Order: sequence, then C-alpha cells, then structure tokens
Amino acid sequence: MVSEQCAAGAVVGSAVGDALGAPFEFGAPGVFSARFPLSTSGGEMCGGGGWEAGEATDDTQMAVMVAESLLEHRGLNLPDIFARFQRWAAAEPKDIGLQTEDVLTNGMPWDQAAAGHFQVNLRAAGNGSLMRAATSAVYFAPGGREVTMAAARRIAALTHGDAAAWEGTAIFHELVRLALVGDDPLAALPEILTLVDPHQRERYVRVLAPGWRPEDATEFNGAVWPCLGSAVWAVRTTSGYEAAVRAAIDLGGDTDTVAAVTGGLAGAIYGLSAVPAHWTEPLHVPLPGHSGRVLRLPELLDLADRLASPATL
Repeated sequence: MVSEQCAAGAVVGSAVGDALGAPFEFGAPGVFSARFPLSTSGGEMCGGGGWEAGEATDDTQMAVMVAESLLEHRGLNLPDIFARFQRWAAAEPKDIGLQTEDVLTNGMPWDQAAAGHFQVNLRAAGNGSLMRAATSAVYFAPGGREVTMAAARRIAALTHGDAAAWEGTAIFHELVRLALVGDDPLAALPEILTLVDPHQRERYVRVLAPGWRPEDATEFNGAVWPCLGSAVWAVRTTSGYEAAVRAAIDLGGDTDTVAAVTGGLAGAIYGLSAVPAHWTEPLHVPLPGHSGRVLRLPELLDLADRLASPATL
C-alpha cells in the first residue's frame, strides 16, 4: 500500500527542492546556509537568477507533463509525453537543457530523436531524465520493482540516449517506491544495484556506497550518476527533509536538480508534513506552452493524490 502522505511528500518535496535550489545554480558551495542559517525561518524561497521567489524550473515542469500524460492515458504513452515536451520546448521556457532541447527540436520521430542525438554527440548522460522522475516514480510504485524500473528506463530514453541516464532514473524510481511502501530504501541499495545494467553498474556502486562523498566525484553533478549519488548522500547523512535539501543545495553546482532529486527522495521518506510550510506557500510551477497554466500547492497535492491511486498500470 502506497502512503498518500509520502506520495505527496515526493511530488511536493521535489518541486520545493527545485525552486529552492534554482537561484543558487552554479554558485559556490555553502552559499545557501551562509545566507539562511538553519536557526532562522523564512526567506529561503528568495528567487534570483531570473527566477521568481518559489518558482519551479524545467525539472518540475517536465515532471508535471509526465504526470498529466500518465493520468490522462491511464498509463505510459511515450509519443504523448514526447509531444508534450515538444510543445513546452517550443514555448521557450526560461530554462531547458541543451541536450534536451536538441532532442526535442531536431525533427526526428519520438522514438529516434534521443538515439540520433547520442549517435552524433556520443554524450547523453546528463541528469535531465532523473530531475523529472518524482511524479512517474509515484505513479508506477504500486506496480512493484520490475514495473517501476522498466517504466523509468523507457521515459528516460525519450530524451537521453545514454543507458547511464536510464539506469540512474530506474534506481531513483525504486528508491522512491520502497519509501512509499514504508521500507528503508537506502538499506535496499545493494539489492537494487544487482538489477542495474552491468555496463553501468560499477559507477553507481561507487557513488551510492555508504562511504562516498560528493567531494569524491570525478564528474560535475550535472551528470546523472554524481547527481543521484549526491542526493542519496544528502539523505543518508541527515535526519530530515529540510536538512537533506539544505545539504544538497550547499554542494553548489547544479543545485536545482540535485535538490529536486534529494527533495523527491526525502519527501517520500519523511512525508509531506516534513516539508516546511514557508517553503510550500510561495511554490508555483508555470507551464510554458500550456495556456498560461500555473500550478500551486493545491494543484500539486491533487496531482500527487491521483498519481498515488492510478486506475491502471
């Protein structure tokens, strides 16, 4: 049985992490907590860097598009998700990854665009499929391990041709699923890693090991495996949602996405009640290309509730 409070925690927690981290993207480590010490309350949803206070980025926008496609079609309709992404990209969102933009605008069919990009560029292991995975993780959780990991890979492959992105997204899906059913996701990591593509397993074994720290990373946290590793580290080394998200943002680098992934996992573990209200109140998710729609907390809670009780898988 999936916990509705933890499902809401995953969806809202990811969006909150995204919006909190956005103004600090590519900044130095420690800036967030230096500006907003843990002893204070309020003001952290500060905006900046082109973002309004509480405004979620492409991470959450794409997660919402995935969610609404899953709910409308009562399951996975990959061409529809891709078409939603394309409409969004054509509306010139404030932020969109270079790789994702190329895949969505290169004119190739939905089932060839990401592979075509990878064949030409030979690099497609960014964290862009991982960043949007909180909603799909909630939706597929009732289906069990095999179903949720398979769905993660297929959704990731829409924009990322590198199997590293598929496997990182699959691991995240399974971590969230375990949290939603009340199990300890971090304790299950050794077993989960046995299900990862052998060609990708070593890098994930390394970054998800209990002793790994973000300073051990050999790649920027905009890549999928150090991003996931940093998120798991932030959850593992703290004891609550707020502390985990703070730790993620304080790493610097790709702060919105690392915090979105951290927030999704921490929210699934600790539940909605652990997400500070002064962070959720200003939260809003504009949807470029979708008639000016803006989702706020009530709409995100409704979305999470429907995702947690899918009619079919």
